[in-house]
Amino acid sequence: MLIYVIGGLAFLTIAGVGLALTGDKSEAARKRAKAIGTGGTGSGRRGKVMDENAKRRQKTQDMLDTMRKQDKERRKSIRPQNLQSRLTQAGLDVPVSAFWIFSLVLGLALGGTVYILGFDGLVISGISFKSRPALVGGAFFFGAVGLPRILLGMLTNGRNKKMINQFADALDIIVRGVKSGLPLNECVRIISKESPEPLRTEFAMLTDNLSMGAGLERSLNTFYKRVPLQEVNFFMIVLMIQSKAGGNLSEALGNLSSVIRARKMMREKVKAMSSEAKASAMIIGALPFVVGFLVYMTTPAYVMQLFTTDTGHLFLTIGVVMMSMGIFVMRKMINFDL
Repeated sequence: MLIYVIGGLAFLTIAGVGLALTGDKSEAARKRAKAIGTGGTGSGRRGKVMDENAKRRQKTQDMLDTMRKQDKERRKSIRPQNLQSRLTQAGLDVPVSAFWIFSLVLGLALGGTVYILGFDGLVISGISFKSRPALVGGAFFFGAVGLPRILLGMLTNGRNKKMINQFADALDIIVRGVKSGLPLNECVRIISKESPEPLRTEFAMLTDNLSMGAGLERSLNTFYKRVPLQEVNFFMIVLMIQSKAGGNLSEALGNLSSVIRARKMMREKVKAMSSEAKASAMIIGALPFVVGFLVYMTTPAYVMQLFTTDTGHLFLTIGVVMMSMGIFVMRKMINFDL
């Protein structure tokens, strides 16, 4: 009997221990299942990190959208609205009145040349286009309005090419200065003192604006209006992003310098590859005039038929129109914009 009692007590003891252990595991399992179902502590932390990353990405996207809108507005604002803006972009520090005086003198010179030569028009297929006052007036208008603006555009393009060739070196100066501990304003001041023209003048203007407290964004906008180049726009975007979001300025400007040099190298490669086509176009375009001059030197009466007879006027007009069309097409074929 005693043996049965001891066996029952042992059984109850073992059962109780088993139930206790099984209950703890079930409770732990229920806790784990609850944590998995509700997200748990680790998942909550991961969720918070993902939310922060999403907010950061959204903030960056909003900033990029804002800068894209500002860039569109800047592109609209840099278009020269008046003659003074075009003179500034060409690097001419002259008043508008001086430009108009120069245009008037050039128009009078061209109109006077046409009047002195006595050319009064053409007769094409029996239709007379002779009007000496109209020709003189057209020459005056072209000399006073068209030709000065063509010269102004050539000066602007030449200045922009010099700026592009010098801009990467200016960025390298800023990169080395920032790495050595100099502030951005001091690096810009060094460029304004040590660089050649036109980089010296533009960075001197930028330095003056920053020193007078105009602010970085306003100073860069003024710089971009004076020099409307993609390289300057990239420079402006990098500085604006760095000032708002932070980051390694020297690394960003170093990468920008590499990009600008790569663009310059690509532009030179395109120029070298298209040089043969340009030389051919120049030869083909100049060939009729050279041949006509040589024929005139040998037999002047033969060439003068183009200028003294109605049939000659007709063929001369056809030749000028076809030559103009050919030159225009060849120019479009050999010019590449990067």
